[in-house]
Amino acid sequence: MRSFTPGIWMLVLGYMLSQFYRAFLTVLSSDLRGELGATPGDLAMVTGLLMFVFAAVFQLGLTLHIRNTLISCAAEGARVGARVDAAPGDAVARTTQMINSAISSRFSQNVTSSTESVDGVQVVVVRVTAPLPLIGPLGPDNELHVAGRAFEEAQ
Repeated sequence: MRSFTPGIWMLVLGYMLSQFYRAFLTVLSSDLRGELGATPGDLAMVTGLLMFVFAAVFQLGLTLHIRNTLISCAAEGARVGARVDAAPGDAVARTTQMINSAISSRFSQNVTSSTESVDGVQVVVVRVTAPLPLIGPLGPDNELHVAGRAFEEAQ
């Protein structure tokens, strides 16, 4: 089966919402005018504002979910890379595998691993740079930078 682009899905969703809004407005306009003194124009403005607020809250939740998942995957990759029997590329491989299975492979394109010294203790650090899942041009620099750390076992 052929998959549709996100634009087609947004068009279908917009059409469905417009039909719902038209039916909603037809049914409730007389009740809103009688009970609240609201006109159909007032309802149109409030509905548009509520849709915008819903989209913003949804976008914030999605971004936080992606960020927290990337941090968890980076920390798990660092723990694997910090084991005594770990090879140098194990941390990156495990982090990439976890991101691919948890979210999508487009978020695991830039995963790096290094060893740092923190107060005389060797620490494996896994850094992930991923695209920020935003709708439109709003937001920070469109990249998410996260890191996971673990103490090396062989010290």
